[in-house]
Amino acid sequence: MENKLIEEVEHIYGIDSWGKKYFSVNEQGHLCVQATAKTESLVDVYQVVQELQKQNVQTPVLLRFPQILKRRIQKLHECFEQSIEEFQYEGQYLPVFPIKVNQQKIVVESLIRSGKKFDLGIEAGSKPELITALGQDISDQALTICNGFKDQQYMNLASLGVTMGRKIVVVIEKPFELKYLLHLKKQNKPIPYIGFRIKLLAKGSGLWEKSGGTSSKFGLTTMQLIQSLEWLKEHDLLPYLRLLHFHIGSQITEIRKIKAAIREAARVYAKVKKMGVDIQYLDVGGGLGVDYDGSKTSSDASVNYTVAEYANDVVYTVKEVCNEESVPHPYIITESGRALTTHHSMLIMDARDMISENKNDDHVQKFDSKKVKQKVIEDLHYISNKISVKNFREYYHDAVEKRDEMQSLFNLGMLDIQDRAFGEWLFNQISQKTVKFSKSAKFVADEFVELEEKLHNKIVCNFSVFQSIPDHWALDQLFPIVPIHRLNEKPTQKATIVDITCDSDGEIEKFVDLKDIKHALEIHDFNESAPYYLGILMIGSYQDTMGDVHNLFGTVNQAEVFYNDEAFTIQNIQKGETSKQTIEMFGYKPEQLIANVEQKLTEKDAQFAKDALTFYKNAFDDYTYLGL
Repeated sequence: MENKLIEEVEHIYGIDSWGKKYFSVNEQGHLCVQATAKTESLVDVYQVVQELQKQNVQTPVLLRFPQILKRRIQKLHECFEQSIEEFQYEGQYLPVFPIKVNQQKIVVESLIRSGKKFDLGIEAGSKPELITALGQDISDQALTICNGFKDQQYMNLASLGVTMGRKIVVVIEKPFELKYLLHLKKQNKPIPYIGFRIKLLAKGSGLWEKSGGTSSKFGLTTMQLIQSLEWLKEHDLLPYLRLLHFHIGSQITEIRKIKAAIREAARVYAKVKKMGVDIQYLDVGGGLGVDYDGSKTSSDASVNYTVAEYANDVVYTVKEVCNEESVPHPYIITESGRALTTHHSMLIMDARDMISENKNDDHVQKFDSKKVKQKVIEDLHYISNKISVKNFREYYHDAVEKRDEMQSLFNLGMLDIQDRAFGEWLFNQISQKTVKFSKSAKFVADEFVELEEKLHNKIVCNFSVFQSIPDHWALDQLFPIVPIHRLNEKPTQKATIVDITCDSDGEIEKFVDLKDIKHALEIHDFNESAPYYLGILMIGSYQDTMGDVHNLFGTVNQAEVFYNDEAFTIQNIQKGETSKQTIEMFGYKPEQLIANVEQKLTEKDAQFAKDALTFYKNAFDDYTYLGL
């Protein structure tokens, strides 16, 4: 029975769909991570949090599982190698990691170590990223792809990479960048391989669809491509042109969009190759998506294909076009950052309180309806007692009128605040009953669906949406959210999640679901006497890089978790930013702030002033999030 209940709870949260091969629930009802490909390599996340607390590392805490990074690069490489063998493709495959997806040193170096035997390269989109990329220990065969808008210093850095023996490819985004190559030639500096980013008519799908197509800010039009080829030929730089590149967006949800783009790009490659240009690489960019909700559909939070299907379609389509045009098969390069890093990290946060209209039921019992002075309150009391499955539509609409009447009376000074409090509570009770009764109907009217959403409880969690999952706030990106314990108990309530920032946008009101988007998360009853932990999963892509310091909430504590010899080990614990660090980020000098406070305390009792100043000084070293 207990195993059956766990299976039911796994289905409620979707763990059995989006979590396959990476996440599961053990007999204790704890969320587990399968760190390696071996099914027995399970890490109990709740036990990890308990161990971290013993080491004085509190929530919110970001847990990283580097072994999952290794699994992901192995999976991507294996799928392409299998496709190359199956379709007798004559070229090779080279993976490249776009460092913009997650620039954290601990992530980049772990991924590079795991990917070195697969010749994993790095894509840089700016000078700082290129500086970082040049300092990484990648294999001799791995490529360093230089994207983004460039200036002369950027080009000089690429030239330095060539001097170091690196395989550097500078991708020309716009014609104005060509002049920087000519300057390298005039200075007798090593010239890197050249790539052209082409602007396709094909577009992607999903939240980042506008990244591709003719309106994209990057890429050469067909006319610009021809003109740039002529320019390279004129300046004796054409032999350096080795790569064609395109990108139609991140998290492409539909495989047909990918196939259309691949076919168009492969055709461009073939035509340029037949012009006598020594193109060797076709870079199909990023876009390989992740199934965040487990639906395997073309929704924004999912993809309707697997990694294997992606590899098959890329390899087969390129081969088919090349065979039609009688040109050699190129090296295939992918920049699949999201697919590599998404699964490897999760944020664990503690719930602090439940915001609910029903929490004051005990206090309301003290109200005596017989002492109510206004008839409008009596009417609401009557509706609350008499509403039923047969009359809920009529009675709810009557209650809305009475609520508006009550508000008018209060604004006119004809209703005291005690009666208003009781009236608001009664209206909430009527609303709760209305939602309950509406579910018995064959068709639930939109107004009652919206009413239910308004009545959801809110659970206050110790984290910042803007720091930890900025894509949810900015783009409505969905991430799986699951309690990390008590998963052998059926959740009894539903709630949205609010963070501890002073911003109404700091809320999660949309949650992954297999068939829809849920507007509330199933949670368990909890109280302050026992901690209740929730995990936001699959946040390894972009969230580390794009988080901001809203309300001066800084980076969170983090740690790497490994599975070794039937047990987990915690390594590389990094404490989150302190108040001092986030304050200094915006130009404040702690010494000046302390001096100002000390001056204000001079008129106070000496001992009090000393203790108060010590307290203030110590606060600078505190974690920016709520303490235990």
